[in-house]
Amino acid sequence: MDEGGAGVKSGVRGDRAKKEFPKDSFQVLFGGAMTLEELGWSEFFAAGFEPCRRRGLVPGRLVRETKIDFAALLNGGKPENCVLSGKVWHEAETDAELPAVGDWVALDRGKQGEEAVIRARLPRKSKFSRKMPGRSTEEQVIAANVDFVVVVTDAGADFNPRRMERYLTLIERCGARPVVLVNKSDLYPAAVCEEAAGALRALSATAEVWVTSALAGEGLDVLRRYLAPGVTLTLVGSSGVGKSTLVNQLLGSGGRDTREVNAVTGRGRHTTIARELLVLPEGGLLIDNPGMREVQMWTDEATLRESFAEVEGLAARCRFADCTHHGDTGCAVRAAVESGELDAGRYESYLRLEEEIEALRRRRKKRQMAVERWAKRNRKVKARNLQDRIDLEKEERGEV
Repeated sequence: MDEGGAGVKSGVRGDRAKKEFPKDSFQVLFGGAMTLEELGWSEFFAAGFEPCRRRGLVPGRLVRETKIDFAALLNGGKPENCVLSGKVWHEAETDAELPAVGDWVALDRGKQGEEAVIRARLPRKSKFSRKMPGRSTEEQVIAANVDFVVVVTDAGADFNPRRMERYLTLIERCGARPVVLVNKSDLYPAAVCEEAAGALRALSATAEVWVTSALAGEGLDVLRRYLAPGVTLTLVGSSGVGKSTLVNQLLGSGGRDTREVNAVTGRGRHTTIARELLVLPEGGLLIDNPGMREVQMWTDEATLRESFAEVEGLAARCRFADCTHHGDTGCAVRAAVESGELDAGRYESYLRLEEEIEALRRRRKKRQMAVERWAKRNRKVKARNLQDRIDLEKEERGEV
């Protein structure tokens, strides 16, 4: 699921040889038993779980996902290996509808010695996602049910306001609060770091931007402001910006390898290789992610326009309602760029994002047409005679 894929679901998660997770791989660091509330449970999830409770299922939160199975934490902090039921897999139209790290699921624990089975994924309160890398038109869920998305960057080689605009646009849609850390302040002059932070604050009215140094422990102090029992945050950003160092400090142990960035390219290597949810010893939960080389848009036009409110305000003054803001006569947006009222980089980023979303919309429509043609042909094959058609119609109505 982590790499670009073609379309709908990438493969049944249930064809598997049973694999046990070592208990210490969960990084469950706490004293005593954990309650569901400390794992992030709330009335929102309880309401969605009610039908599953009547079926005798138990709630669990997914902390790790592999190609063949999952790991979940149950009430009391007990780790449990589990697999996805065929029904859940077949009813999901895309990979994004399948359970992901951070999701709450309903588990059938079966008899003693049997592997637990995921019978349902509960509704999500938030979902941070991007378009899958490559030419795929599919959504990739980065973290589910998070309260804060923390984007880590620095004032040096990684600093890129245009890429940060993409992050903030995605976070705007997902239902979580954005936090930005301009990390590694020990490597750059204070004036340079503050200038970078100021440029990022200008991009969003809701994002909280901090200048930090993970090596000096400043990033830890900032993150502690947001953490509390039951609160989930996720760290995202490029490789080499100090995410693993921050994770180690939050865990209070050497739980993650850290590496120096390449002195020539300024890029780091992935030291986090798998997405997982970690329980923090001081309270709260963290979804740790590998570094992202691509941040492709998975959003809609309305969210884009909210993220570029100042551009939209200018667009309302254009002479023509269908102005493309490229070279049209009477374009107020272009006039604002030429006068310096609107930053040229911000303008160009707006146009690129809008074009990217439109291209994604066209590819998705094209693919949907292909899927519908396939379904129509498949139905014809199934309904070759009268009795087959009757049986198929009953199946579609749920009468079989």
